[in-house]
Amino acid sequence: MLRKSGRESSGSRTHNDSTSSLDHSQRSKSSTRRKREAEDPLQSALLYFKEVEAGTPWRGNYVLEKHLDTIERTAFNKGLPPEGIDIMIDFALGLRMGSVLGVRVMKTLIPATVVPQSALIKGVSWFCVGKLPSNLQVMFFRWFITVFDLVDSKEQLHLLYGFLFCFLTDEHLCPYICHLLYLLTTKESVKHYRIRRLLDLQAKIGKQPYLQALLSLYKVFCPELVTFSMPTKIKSAFKNYDSNWKTAIAAVQKKSKVEILMQLPNNIAQKTTSRKRKWNSNLNVPLVSSSVSEINNKTSISLSRNAKLPLEQLRTFSQLLQNVHRIEFPAQMGSVLNSPLLLHYINCVTDDSVFLRLDYWLGHALQEEFLFCKDANKQNTSEAMEFFNKLITAQHFLQEGFSSCETFIYKFLHVWNGSEYRSQILSLLSWIPMAPVTDMKQLLCEPLMLLFFSSSVFFKCSVIECLNNMLVNWLTWHSVYATEDIDMNLPGHSPMNMTLSELVNSVIELVQFTGRISTIGLHLEGYNTLLLHFVLSFYETVSDMYLKYDMPLVIMPPGGVFYPALISLDPISVNQLCHIMYRYRTNLVSAKDPELQRKKRFHISSKTYSEYNQYVVSMVNCLWKSKAFIRDNHPMGIEINPKLLNETKVAEYRNSFNIVHHPALMGYAIDFFQKCWPGDKHLNISSIKGRHWDWYLEYLYGQGFHGLRQFIESSITRVDHSVSRIGKR
Repeated sequence: MLRKSGRESSGSRTHNDSTSSLDHSQRSKSSTRRKREAEDPLQSALLYFKEVEAGTPWRGNYVLEKHLDTIERTAFNKGLPPEGIDIMIDFALGLRMGSVLGVRVMKTLIPATVVPQSALIKGVSWFCVGKLPSNLQVMFFRWFITVFDLVDSKEQLHLLYGFLFCFLTDEHLCPYICHLLYLLTTKESVKHYRIRRLLDLQAKIGKQPYLQALLSLYKVFCPELVTFSMPTKIKSAFKNYDSNWKTAIAAVQKKSKVEILMQLPNNIAQKTTSRKRKWNSNLNVPLVSSSVSEINNKTSISLSRNAKLPLEQLRTFSQLLQNVHRIEFPAQMGSVLNSPLLLHYINCVTDDSVFLRLDYWLGHALQEEFLFCKDANKQNTSEAMEFFNKLITAQHFLQEGFSSCETFIYKFLHVWNGSEYRSQILSLLSWIPMAPVTDMKQLLCEPLMLLFFSSSVFFKCSVIECLNNMLVNWLTWHSVYATEDIDMNLPGHSPMNMTLSELVNSVIELVQFTGRISTIGLHLEGYNTLLLHFVLSFYETVSDMYLKYDMPLVIMPPGGVFYPALISLDPISVNQLCHIMYRYRTNLVSAKDPELQRKKRFHISSKTYSEYNQYVVSMVNCLWKSKAFIRDNHPMGIEINPKLLNETKVAEYRNSFNIVHHPALMGYAIDFFQKCWPGDKHLNISSIKGRHWDWYLEYLYGQGFHGLRQFIESSITRVDHSVSRIGKR
């Protein structure tokens, strides 16, 4: 019995020891867990949401609140890592603690760097369960669209295209599904049955902008399948609802200074009642990164023939030529603005979807992200200027404007103060494509005219230069199509769907509008020499429209531009006017060729010839015949009442504007007189006549007055020198 009691006592001691050891192990694990939570609370929170069981109550759950606060604080301060995004989206859509908490968790999905493709696939897979409430479904797809450009790879997402297409029948999801499909669509995605499905849906709910945008993209990829016509412009196809997410992502990624940037607006919910507004300048161009998920840096360019070329490995133009068949555009299409090589590639490809994708990205960046905000700083302003400069450089390189820029500029002009980003905005304005006359008057002429008359002379010069560049771009575009023998009288044979007559009307409206504001602007600024120079440069372009750009049109400058230039005090303006009149003469003479008239099928009106003849007579009378302001039995020219001229007390007012006495040329006449008569102390430039007149002309030609020479040699016949000299004076 004693031995038995001893064994029992020994067993009891062993049991107590094991229990004590187990308690010690549990205390050790608990201590380790608390230590880990103290060191990295985010990892502990993610582990909790990964392992928490479905049905766990959330009301009064202190542990849940603690971990959820950690997630929210980290998300809005530093962003969640890729594995965190994966865990939290699985928790939210899995409804482990209900939809209310799921919505709260969805708001915390702020990526620190990239969004893993697997997280999106996992999120879409939860739709198969059929338990997600509609508000959480909409929230997921809105978040999907918001972070689309931050997805690390999209190879597997394209496989979900058909599955996502099925959700178009849901009236709540349809706008977001169309938006997402627009981003995922490739040529292989366009099928006849999908087009038919979209048309049936459009017949049911009407021509919604998001449906038409997706159909337009289908038409770009497969015009043989989408044979019906689509509107050339679709306004606000996809709206921006998620500024809070975007603002948070922008703030997080700017703090961490990551290389993958997403341009987002400041908090648009904060609206200021102040009349003075600042522009949000939070615009950046993403860096070039390939959409290929795996890049072998060791193999560099030596890839298999069928493999896609990672853009990070594209360094030289020769590499581009050798691998042109293997180029894959980046997921963030805006990054091509940073790559001259990709701009070369864009300039060569015939795939319209490339421009469509780039236009979509630009439209979002310009219209949704360049908004009013309460505060602005110099850093944001410099970022916006850099963004605009890259965009301008790309348009110059491609020699073509983007339609999204056109929409942005038309909206911006109505609220622009004419000061901020002046150079960049006017450069973008010069690249807008042709528009119908009615649209031009409302969208371009009216807001620009208000800015023009209320700004300084330097702004006026910038506007005239902008309109000149715009006209050159329009005429260049037309000349390209004219040389390709495309019949533009047939609808649909131009990118703007404008016939030749509509195109001519638009050019006429632009030229006449510039003439009107130039006339009033010169008067307001006291015929400023600098402004006059820019106006005459514009009419240099106008004078050569027919021969240089094959535009069947000749438009003379208004009298408010011509006569101030003729009697200007600036010799450059006088010489410029002479060159312009010479080009007008050359174009009008060519336009009278019967063969050209039959070929071009146009006719210059007699009114245009009458205006030209009137101007030529005025110039000859002033510069050559010394008959300024004299009617001389001719119904044309400058006419001033003789009594008013006598009141000026100018003895020989008839000679006041010939090439010797003209105020703009008088300095040259004095210099010439001193060289011809160096010993004569009495200055008498009226002695420049006879053969000295001819020498003086050669002297002026030697000083760079080539325009004056062209005008005199083309418009003045000098048969006999003696008779000519008499006629001159």
